[in-house]
Amino acid sequence: MFRDRIEAGVLLAARLKKYKSDAGVVLAVPRGGVPVAYAVASELGFPIEIVLTKKIGHPMNKEYAIGAASLTDYFVIPHENISKQYIDQELVRIRERLKEMYKRFMGDKEPESLKGKTVIVIDDGIATGNTLLGTVNVLRKSDPGKIVIGVPVASKSAVQKLAKEVDEVVAVLIPEEFYGVGAFYKDFHQVSDEEVMFYLDKLGELKKAG
Repeated sequence: MFRDRIEAGVLLAARLKKYKSDAGVVLAVPRGGVPVAYAVASELGFPIEIVLTKKIGHPMNKEYAIGAASLTDYFVIPHENISKQYIDQELVRIRERLKEMYKRFMGDKEPESLKGKTVIVIDDGIATGNTLLGTVNVLRKSDPGKIVIGVPVASKSAVQKLAKEVDEVVAVLIPEEFYGVGAFYKDFHQVSDEEVMFYLDKLGELKKAG
């Protein structure tokens, strides 16, 4: 059981220390992954960015992911009866939201190049892994050197699924019984936009001071 996301991030950072000498980037899944990623990026001395991907939902059930999109790329698992027109409309809608998010959290900063780098994707936990799977498929198009997923807690099935797709999955806890991510935190409050910006700004200040 973790006290909060920062404690979870500190414990996760200890497991990720072997990557400290790599040229790397920490990508935080907003919003809950940001405090965890802040603790990891501080320890490793890596820049931090927000993961800007969203799932593309099935037209009959938006919760069911058929793919994922970023600002520049997308990935779709072919399904019957899903038109190119639907995908194109979803891409426009998703990218509008991602642009707003990027502007809010990252301002005018140019996104870090991921080419050849060790990319560590951080969230506060993984239940099914389906959304992250879409994210990984989109990230791969940026040609990173390695993709590592780091989380404080994950279900066994999610770890098995994701381990086939990335260089390493690092989880502090992989419980036998998984009741949802929030069950493993004493404090699992909903992270606000203000909190996200606080951690991103704080890391920026640490970098300048360093």
